[in-house]
Amino acid sequence: MFDLSGKVALVTGAGQGVGAGIARALSECGAAVGINDLHPERAERFASGIEAAGGRALDAAFDVSDYASVEAGIAKLQDRLGPLDVLVNNAGIPEGMGVEPFHESSPENWRPYVDVNLYGVMNCCRAAIGGMRERGWGRVVTISSGAGTIGLNLGVSPYAAGKSGGIGFMRHLAVENARLGVTANTVALGLINNQGDPDTTAHIARSVPVGRLGEPEDVAALCVYLASDESAWMTGQTLQLNGGYPTT
Repeated sequence: MFDLSGKVALVTGAGQGVGAGIARALSECGAAVGINDLHPERAERFASGIEAAGGRALDAAFDVSDYASVEAGIAKLQDRLGPLDVLVNNAGIPEGMGVEPFHESSPENWRPYVDVNLYGVMNCCRAAIGGMRERGWGRVVTISSGAGTIGLNLGVSPYAAGKSGGIGFMRHLAVENARLGVTANTVALGLINNQGDPDTTAHIARSVPVGRLGEPEDVAALCVYLASDESAWMTGQTLQLNGGYPTT
């Protein structure tokens, strides 16, 4: 088990699903964790659960697409828990994501995908990276999607555009900060179990080479490594976590 004792982490979109799994795992490894979510009640409920289990957590509800809110939220987190060492950019849209061919899409529907999946990542990184650079240690992990690296005939082009932008941004962030002890990596996810209809889930799972969908715990395990001292030589990478799907 990697030891994150004494570290302070922020996980965005952590009120449920993959983000909750990541936050729980970081806490179990010793980190104090800020639980961000767009919905305050969700963030508060999950942070309370971590504390009830013996961890240290703080709810931090803010909209990642609003830089002023991000800056204020991270300042509050650092005031309460201490300087931020680990940032996991998990907040994103597929929640409520529509599926339609690009030629049928409307320009007014594109913006949320870019605002959250690209600008959300940039906003959080901008608010956090300065302190990491000053202290000579930091870990930035962005949760992305395989849709950001390969073409899929699924009608998710605007979503893929935002995710692709985040991947490119992280590569450059890694290079800018590599000699200052700050790493930046992306985890591109395949199909994750969203606890939907069991028959549908089983049908989709059969298309995955390992024979099952991913679980939050699968993502969390990789994020714990990327947040640790042991990952110091891993930076600027896009790690495909997808149960064996081809990525080229």
